[in-house]
Amino acid sequence: MEILWFLIALCMLAAVFGPFVLRRRSGVRLVAPGSPDAADPDTYGFLRQEQLDVRMPGPDQDLLDVLDVVQRTQDWRAASQLLAGTPTEGEVRWQRVQAFAGAASLELMQAPGTGGAWLRSWRAESPEDAGGAAVHAEFLVQQAWRSSTAGTDEHRIILEEARTACGEAALLAPGDPVPYIVELAAARGLGYSHEQFDQLWAKIIDRAPAHMGAHIAALHFWCEKWHGSREEAERFATAAAARAPQGSLLAALPLFAVYEHLPEVNLVQGFYRSVVVTKAVEGALFAVHSARPDDPMLAHVRHLLVLFLVRMERWAEAMHQFLHIDGHVGALPWTENSDPAAAYAVYRALAVAGYEANGGSPATLPR
Repeated sequence: MEILWFLIALCMLAAVFGPFVLRRRSGVRLVAPGSPDAADPDTYGFLRQEQLDVRMPGPDQDLLDVLDVVQRTQDWRAASQLLAGTPTEGEVRWQRVQAFAGAASLELMQAPGTGGAWLRSWRAESPEDAGGAAVHAEFLVQQAWRSSTAGTDEHRIILEEARTACGEAALLAPGDPVPYIVELAAARGLGYSHEQFDQLWAKIIDRAPAHMGAHIAALHFWCEKWHGSREEAERFATAAAARAPQGSLLAALPLFAVYEHLPEVNLVQGFYRSVVVTKAVEGALFAVHSARPDDPMLAHVRHLLVLFLVRMERWAEAMHQFLHIDGHVGALPWTENSDPAAAYAVYRALAVAGYEANGGSPATLPR
């Protein structure tokens, strides 16, 4: 296994000197085609890197079909109809709002000034549409974090606009937690006090007390790099996991807290076998095994699990998770890399190499 971790170490060190980076949360291609560790993804039924979908963490065919129509025709009505038929109390609405906003944001990046015109038309032609208002608010948040530097006037102006848009969206759909969840992302950059956060969080909990996406968004607020500390983030995650109902993925929240406080570069393998990390991983595995197979947040947890399982050299368990998530990479930790598909492919290649180096093969991998 030494060669695998030697490769990881080299890639981490390369982050200092060039664009081929592997920081604590992501990575790029480590293994050259044709080398002994460059396993063919087809052997395990995995998709090739260029086929991976970066738009969402897992499959949602209705969303994919609507996105295709909207982007091909630049007509927003199909998106409006899909969101109107998506229940407000679950996780799916939040994910679909994120996906529509992300698609518009990416279009604008690729075609400045003209991209994402369908979203602008949606808001102009149907200002009372609650779905369009929520997507617009999320779009502004994504624009703020993607296209401007934190702490600048530009960044704050966009986030202030996003907060206003969240308020408008909330008025249009009083029972929908999504506008308030979107505001959580703006709260980080706007410097909300703990009191302001508590008021916002109370509105979310009143509407969706076990919303996994909301808890992940709230966890960011308590992290050390924003307003809180490692201890506050751990307390928030542990408390949420303790009161999680049976079958809830909130039991995996402590793993997200550990992830948020990983060191920038850590070459000490023992760290990933520490009590804190091991306990968080076991909690996440328990949550995955207990959750409904159709839980829309299941893919989010599986994606984060594979990062830890690979670093812990738990190859067979990592491969099992890859079987469930392969094909989609629109989730942490990959989305924090400029090339999510490449970051994902690195860890998948390492898992395959480690699995095979320990006697595994496609025939022995349980499906």
